[in-house]
Amino acid sequence: MDRPERAMVVTPHPDDAEIGCGGTIGNWIKGGTEVVYVLCTNGDKGSGDLEMTSDRLAEIREREQAEAAEVLGVKEVVYLRHPDGMLNDTIEFRGELVRAIRKHRPKVVMCPDPFRRGFYLHRDHRVCGQVTLDAVFPFARDHLHFPEHIKEEGLETYKVADVLLWGTEEADTYLDITDTIEAKIESLKKHASQVSADDSGADIGDFIKANAKRMGEKSELIYAEAFRRIHIRG
Repeated sequence: MDRPERAMVVTPHPDDAEIGCGGTIGNWIKGGTEVVYVLCTNGDKGSGDLEMTSDRLAEIREREQAEAAEVLGVKEVVYLRHPDGMLNDTIEFRGELVRAIRKHRPKVVMCPDPFRRGFYLHRDHRVCGQVTLDAVFPFARDHLHFPEHIKEEGLETYKVADVLLWGTEEADTYLDITDTIEAKIESLKKHASQVSADDSGADIGDFIKANAKRMGEKSELIYAEAFRRIHIRG
C-alpha cells in the first residue's frame, strides 16, 4: 500500500507499538509521514519486581515510551493513562479515540487485531482493537456521535481510509521494513523495564529479526511486518 501522509497508532501498552509496527512506522516517517501514537494504558502492572509499585512503574514506562517514540521520529504521543488491564468498551474510552482521530485526521490507523482464535490475547489488546475499529467507523465519521467535539472543540468529523491490524492470524498485507529493522530493535530496547535481566540486546534483536524474516519469506522481502488491512473508503 502507498505511504500515507498521516497515520495514527492506537496501542494498548507501552512497547506494543514498537513490537507490532515499529519498522513500518520508522519507514513511513523516513518518507515524510506524520505519525501520532495514542497510548491507552500506563502499563502499571507489567513487572516481576516485588519491590515495584504501580505509580513508579507507570512513570518509568511513560518515559520509556517517549524515548522509544523519539527513536522512530513519532510526532506526538497521546497518553490516555488508563490502568493496565482495565481497558473497557465504554463510551468514555470510545470518545477519547474518536477525539484523537478527529483531531489528527490520519489516513491510516494501526492497532492490534482483536479477533484471534489460535493464541490467547491480553484483554487490553482485544478491547483496544475493538474500540479502535468502532471509533474509526462509524463514530468518527458521523456528526451525531460525540457532537460536543464539533460544538465545544471545533473538531470536524473525519473518515479514515484504512485500518492495519497487527498481531493478526489472517495477514493480507506485508510491508517492507528491511531498511528500518535496526531502528525497530533500538526503539524496543528503550522499554528496558520489560526486558528480562537474562536477555541481551542481541537476543532481542535476534528475536525481532527472526520474526520479521518469517514475514518476509511470505512476501519475497528480507524483513517485513504483517497486517490485516480493512479498507474503509477510497
